[in-house]
Amino acid sequence: MALRAAHAGKDQAFGANVLAGMARQMLYNSRPDDALQLISLAQEGARGIVGPRMRAMLHTREAWAYAAQGRAAGFQRATARAAEALDETRPDEEEPYWITYFDEAELAGVTGGRLLDLARKDPKQHAEQAAAQIQAALSARGTEVSRSHALDRIGLAECYFLVGDVSGAVGETQRAVEAARLTQSDRVRTQLGQLYPYTVGHSASRPVREARDSIRDLLSS
Repeated sequence: MALRAAHAGKDQAFGANVLAGMARQMLYNSRPDDALQLISLAQEGARGIVGPRMRAMLHTREAWAYAAQGRAAGFQRATARAAEALDETRPDEEEPYWITYFDEAELAGVTGGRLLDLARKDPKQHAEQAAAQIQAALSARGTEVSRSHALDRIGLAECYFLVGDVSGAVGETQRAVEAARLTQSDRVRTQLGQLYPYTVGHSASRPVREARDSIRDLLSS
């Protein structure tokens, strides 16, 4: 319906944004091929019309699809294009209000999240880079963006688990749980649930067990 409304209103920029949202849903449903097709349509329809922030966002959705397909080289190319587009933003340039959220912090956060997707299959290659991007997002965003802050903390905790830094992982897990208490986001709770298996095991140390308990207590509340 939104896409039809954008077409009727001749708002090609918003139509591209709707397609990007549809691609996001395809990615959440493990359908990266469909997501890539939708993003290609969005980029084609937006060519020569949208500003640099919108172009950057579309490139990150493209990168997400490549990461979901396990195509690391394609992911890197699309991410580089997103960074180049964002560098073209100017303070006096007017862009739709619904894309103003996309800044350097958002780019770092989504890049870190997609590197984490790749790191789950190849931790040695991608986990440290993912952690660095997520840390950059945390530094730039601050704690006032509670949902994004919680997601960043969860992602960083997983990065530490993947590289074997148990102490760092436990600390970030506790901070992630504290941040999650400040938001009612279902996605935050879903991500915490995905972090939980890292804390399970007969050989888990006391700090790891305590981190596990904190996740379980929050998810059951």
